[in-house]
Amino acid sequence: MNMFYVMNGRKIKRYFLVSIGIIFAAGVIYAEKDNVTVFAPEQPAAIYSVPTEKKMVALTFDISWGDKRMEPILDVLKQKNVKDATFFLSSPWAQAHQDIVKRIVQDGFEIGSHGHKHDNYSTYSDDEIRKQIETAHTILTQVTGKAPNLIRLPNGDFDKRVLRIAEQLNYKVIQWDTDSLDWMNIGTSKIINRVVSKAHPGDIILMHASDSVKQTHDALPAIIDQLRAKGYEFATVSEMIVQTEVKGKTVQDKSAMFEQMQATAGF
Repeated sequence: MNMFYVMNGRKIKRYFLVSIGIIFAAGVIYAEKDNVTVFAPEQPAAIYSVPTEKKMVALTFDISWGDKRMEPILDVLKQKNVKDATFFLSSPWAQAHQDIVKRIVQDGFEIGSHGHKHDNYSTYSDDEIRKQIETAHTILTQVTGKAPNLIRLPNGDFDKRVLRIAEQLNYKVIQWDTDSLDWMNIGTSKIINRVVSKAHPGDIILMHASDSVKQTHDALPAIIDQLRAKGYEFATVSEMIVQTEVKGKTVQDKSAMFEQMQATAGF
């Protein structure tokens, strides 16, 4: 009977130490998350920002449906003499609005993929993930005349499988550091304040051009003016990547994160 209690006491102590170790490791990982390079060995990751001291940012626009918002946004960029921005196009939208895509190309802006189906690819099988990226690639290459090599996944959703497959298909997965929240239609002044207050050197700024996003084109002139007043220049995502070594935040699914916490804790 005494042996029974001793053994259980040891087990309880071991489980307690394991739990403490995992909690401590989680705290370390969280505290250091911004300092971990995306180039972790054999682990592809998304790009959220680019480390640079130069005051440059990338304006990026996602579009999946509608034809009312894109041209007003292009008009603003032209009026404000912004020559560099990146548009992530859903391939069905690009196929259905080739005249607008032609203008984007003629205006000299960068085009990236926003996938084919607008869905969460982390819920798909590996074969279906590959099919979605490849289908979009084929369509966008045909419509734009140039093969894209950047992709922003629909809804910003991915897991380590999506990252791995995207890398195999020669794509860089692009996320963002500053979310304008224009997709919530929070009000023109709030969109302006969010972007201008959060912008930093090497920032990738998320905005949208779908019809459901009603205030972006109204907020954009002030965003451009105020960022310029702070000394910022505008670049495409690719231009920023080329100029400096890429830095981002580690991206893992839950199982990988748990494995890393255990390894860090020494268990």
